[in-house]
Amino acid sequence: MTRTIPDVRTVAMAVTDGMLHFELSLAHEVFGGDPVGGADPWYAFAVCGSAAVRVGRFRLEPDHGLDRLAHADTVIVPGWADVDEDPPADLVDAVRAAHEAGARVVSLCTGAFVLAAAGLLDGMRATTHWAHTEALAARHPRVRVDPDVLYVDNGSVLTSAGKAAAMDLCLHLVRLDHGSSVANALARRLVVPPHRDGGQAQFVTTPVPAPGNHPLSALFPWVMERLDQPLTVEDLARRARMSSRHLGRHFRAVTGTTPLQWLLTQRIRRAQELLETTGDSVESIAAATGMGTATTLRRHFNRTVGVPPDTYRRTFRSRPSAAILP
Repeated sequence: MTRTIPDVRTVAMAVTDGMLHFELSLAHEVFGGDPVGGADPWYAFAVCGSAAVRVGRFRLEPDHGLDRLAHADTVIVPGWADVDEDPPADLVDAVRAAHEAGARVVSLCTGAFVLAAAGLLDGMRATTHWAHTEALAARHPRVRVDPDVLYVDNGSVLTSAGKAAAMDLCLHLVRLDHGSSVANALARRLVVPPHRDGGQAQFVTTPVPAPGNHPLSALFPWVMERLDQPLTVEDLARRARMSSRHLGRHFRAVTGTTPLQWLLTQRIRRAQELLETTGDSVESIAAATGMGTATTLRRHFNRTVGVPPDTYRRTFRSRPSAAILP
């Protein structure tokens, strides 16, 4: 699906009693904060609700009524505290009307229950907090609930997993709208990873590994400094001083994916940044990211990002510079 994105992107956050303040404040920090990374214009952000609402221990005064959602480019629905309760009918109707008017509708954490009640997830793949995926699937059987991902992007409807995964989805939206360089700058300001691989399955039974608290903590920065080299699984295993089989197990536990898939993702992310911030040719970027040839880079880039490198560069070029080499 092709999105038409205006110069000024309006983001409206729908609020009502019973929402979770963590996801609400997180969305405000991302879309309602100051521009970063040279992005201009940023977002025009508004809070929309039918009346003053109680969010945890806080009282929130909306800027506009729920009818304003239909005029936004993106609508954010934060987490819904009591998933055993039906969301308010006026909220459900307003979210449905916004989608019908062409808005990109995004749920954070258990906000997926609101989107499901509005019928926006029927026949679609979606996610929510892992502790509530079974409830979502049981209550809305037409939704294809995926409990193992951090977020799902269906084009005009997006859903995130629980808590910190809401930040993953918000950064994904910024990356779509402004490019990787801006999303990475925002992540640095917020002191969070710009992109996490794997899914929320890794968080169900094991804690998020703290820096230096897992066997791969020294390996990751070593790899990031050598993305221009033709690294293999055996190279990574040798550096980590473990067998390839044990390396794969540790990668699954820490990242939720395989060593090769993680390495490919890092190469693609590096290529995105170089396409945005340099005038280097695609052939040079292929060499700098360890992809070997421009043909190989184009194939993997198109498969992962959805567009060829040249198209991506034209869309997300961050600043004018010398002529770009073919």
